[in-house]
Amino acid sequence: MLKLYDCTTAPSPRRTRMFLTEKEIAYENIQVDLRTGEQMGDAFRKVNPRCTVPALVTEDGLLLTENAGISAYLDATYPDKPLLGTTPSEKAMIAEWNWRCEFEGLMAGAEALRNGSPHMKDRAMTGTRNVPQIPELAARGAKRLGWFFEDLDAQLQKNEFVAGDSYSYADITATVCVDFARWVKVYPTDKQKALTAWHERMKTRANYAA
Repeated sequence: MLKLYDCTTAPSPRRTRMFLTEKEIAYENIQVDLRTGEQMGDAFRKVNPRCTVPALVTEDGLLLTENAGISAYLDATYPDKPLLGTTPSEKAMIAEWNWRCEFEGLMAGAEALRNGSPHMKDRAMTGTRNVPQIPELAARGAKRLGWFFEDLDAQLQKNEFVAGDSYSYADITATVCVDFARWVKVYPTDKQKALTAWHERMKTRANYAA
């Protein structure tokens, strides 16, 4: 059985849980307490020397520590309910919008949180190295999130789902992004009705609670 090293309060592993739940894949969930720094301890370093979650261990012992690799493995190994597309056009649009949701959305939120939270002093980036905060990046990250919500709303005015007519990994990443943005007090505006309506639809899916 697949093993997922996870932390239910963190946005990054939530993407993996939502992916697994959407595809109805059974897995063992192993919690790693990021609040106490468990990810930096010797026990978890033996699992993932990068000290990050998610960390997925496949049945044949392959370790995957990035959502990009995890999603590629899962969609190829469990082809039912494809989430990365089936045609060249679908694959391209999902890859493009998933990247935008990650880079322009999630990474902007992480920039705001990690550079603005006093609880993350010297932890401005994930991983084994301590990185000092840059307060200006907190403000920039919040602005970037607002700009991304404008672009995402425009995209959802034209499409039922983020990357087109079908639910995909881009919707998972965007859902996690919108929810994570609340941590830095950034929300869709009243004018962004397409984004708000899409997010309400996402809440009704079984994998939303994953």
